[in-house]
Amino acid sequence: MTSLSTKLAALETAGKPIQVGIIGAGKFGSMFISQSFRTTGLRLAGIADLSKDRALASLKRTGFPEDKYDATCTLSVSEGIKAGKTAITTDSAALIAAPEIDVILEVTGNPAAGIRHALLCCEHKKHIVMINVEADVLAGPLLARKAREAGIIYSMAYGDQPALIAEMVDWAHTAGFEVVCAGKGTKHLPEYHYSTPDTVWNYYGFTDEQLAGGDFNPQMFNSFLDGTKSALEMAAVANGCGLSPPTNGLKFPPCGVWDLPEVLKPESEGGQCEKNGTVEVVSCMETDGRWVFNHLRWGVYVVIKAPGEYQKECFKQYGLKTDSSGWYAAQYKPYHLIGLELGVSIATIMCRGEPTGQTKTWSGDVVATAKRDLEVGEKLDGEGGFTVYGRLMPAEDSMAIEGLPIGLAHGFVLKRSVKKDQRLSWQDIEYTASAQAVSVRKEMEMIFKKEFEAKKLNGVNGVNGTH
Repeated sequence: MTSLSTKLAALETAGKPIQVGIIGAGKFGSMFISQSFRTTGLRLAGIADLSKDRALASLKRTGFPEDKYDATCTLSVSEGIKAGKTAITTDSAALIAAPEIDVILEVTGNPAAGIRHALLCCEHKKHIVMINVEADVLAGPLLARKAREAGIIYSMAYGDQPALIAEMVDWAHTAGFEVVCAGKGTKHLPEYHYSTPDTVWNYYGFTDEQLAGGDFNPQMFNSFLDGTKSALEMAAVANGCGLSPPTNGLKFPPCGVWDLPEVLKPESEGGQCEKNGTVEVVSCMETDGRWVFNHLRWGVYVVIKAPGEYQKECFKQYGLKTDSSGWYAAQYKPYHLIGLELGVSIATIMCRGEPTGQTKTWSGDVVATAKRDLEVGEKLDGEGGFTVYGRLMPAEDSMAIEGLPIGLAHGFVLKRSVKKDQRLSWQDIEYTASAQAVSVRKEMEMIFKKEFEAKKLNGVNGVNGTH
């Protein structure tokens, strides 16, 4: 990665900066916008958002030079590039279709929109960074295939935790280590699964004054708190790294950075992982509410195993924190900078022709799970809402129960009652099969169902090909 800035400087010198379009001017998008005009060899050609006012507010809030964007929102992308200004539009399809655009950043967080934009990028031959993990987990295994067929790069977002975890897993594999477990930290207690937009601020501890002074979306914040976002991100990691999700979902064990190799080793060795090559999220909170010492709330990690006595001794000689046996060690990064780091993905795609992490297989899925008893006729309100949260599970298990993906659990009406903590299935809801997001998901399920069955016929079980 040390040569990327040099390559960007060369593009700048040649007068051929990378032209970037971003869809979504929320928090993540704004963080990238704040760095975009400071990055040599890169230009923010256009912003697409449902609200032009929100896009303008993002530009102003992040200190974007006023003479470098079209405050009238009347210039096309092509006109804006000629004038040296960032164009602003509500038409995401037009942004993707603009011939000058090299890379699209999908930051909407809306699964259906993410799928639509990915398919448009395939059509118009535009590389895409899928920051929208909701869309990636819903249909990423298929979208990545379609992108390869179209000759474009479909990438995770550097700065977001899945891509940073994928980088650590790749480091471990490149160095010849076995990956025992990989994941991230978060704030979690068991009761958080049932949090709603009405209870979320009490759990976060925000005051009325803090809430009044910021743009806080309670449902979005609650999707992090109730475990849905963690489940989605670990599914993305499993799918991008060929890891296998825990059978019964994430445990969220309380764990500090020094204890990672002790806690996240196999159960057979005294740890909490049911198998090698899995994913897990550690909590920064003890079950009694106390903060974990040296927690990893904002960070990412990978746990590796020494392949022999020599390497085990090297772990000790070079100060790695290991478990009590000395065989298991962890590497971790305490922070991630979200959109502030996103330029790394753009540069890697355009200067090296590579993604910064990419969905490779369908290993993990996130299934809508009832937060309370739900009755016939109730309408689901999606991640972070009042009705369901997302539970991570192996994709093959999800297929077996016809699990309803959390990314589609919004707006559908129940035709059967569902008990608290029950995983929902397609059979529990009324849905429109012709909707694009539904049809793409169904297409993916059909393709992978055949592949799963073929593996079983060949005596292979699971994503890691265990006989």
